[in-house]
Amino acid sequence: MLAKTKGNSVTEERRAELEKFCESIGVKMSRYDLLSMALTHSSYAYEASKKTYVKHNERIEFLGDSVLSTIVSTYMFEHFNNLDEGKMTKFRAHIVCESSLYKFATKIHLGDHLLLGHGDEMGGSRNRPSVLADAFESVLGAIYLDCGLKVASDYILRLMQAEIELVCTHGIYDDYKSYLQEHLQQNGDVRIVYEITGSTGAAHNKTFYASVSHDGNVIGSGEGRSKKEAEQQAAKDALDKLGLQIKL
Repeated sequence: MLAKTKGNSVTEERRAELEKFCESIGVKMSRYDLLSMALTHSSYAYEASKKTYVKHNERIEFLGDSVLSTIVSTYMFEHFNNLDEGKMTKFRAHIVCESSLYKFATKIHLGDHLLLGHGDEMGGSRNRPSVLADAFESVLGAIYLDCGLKVASDYILRLMQAEIELVCTHGIYDDYKSYLQEHLQQNGDVRIVYEITGSTGAAHNKTFYASVSHDGNVIGSGEGRSKKEAEQQAAKDALDKLGLQIKL
């Protein structure tokens, strides 16, 4: 059962819970009052304020957001000399967006430790992406204040380094055709041609077949329930054959 707090002071039960959480993420903290505040949603603080004053995590989230941006920006600057400021800005925004932070918050089971008001608890806020993403930044803010930038950076990179590397190396794509084009044209313009090579099935239930050629040579083939899907699968096949197993 989730341990509660008295104001923003930390009960022994809550401290034990937070110590286990810190152990699970590989961070040793001493200011558990900061960490508990970072995990206190405004709805909980509002309800608790009827009895005692409780600080919620919105201010420390602001700090954590800035720390996260600094850590990710520094890593990109130091490890990817080929990226200009425009691409770094675009890639950083993708890496620290709500859906990305929600994924990492879920990975460390952050929702299990949130203090929520009754209405938000019943409304599913413990698993809500916006709430978890905000709490992720709040926890980072608490780690930074208690342990310093080096510890905060080590913690973030343990979680997010692979994601940063993936985005900075391969870019941001939402389809295989875009990625294939970017990869093949990185050394200059080349001719890439998609062709629907056939179809089977009744008019309402067709399967289409496609190929993709690079400078006149077929490098991939695929099939799908639409011409567009078949071309995407042909591009994926080409990427696989080039040793680039991209997961979208």
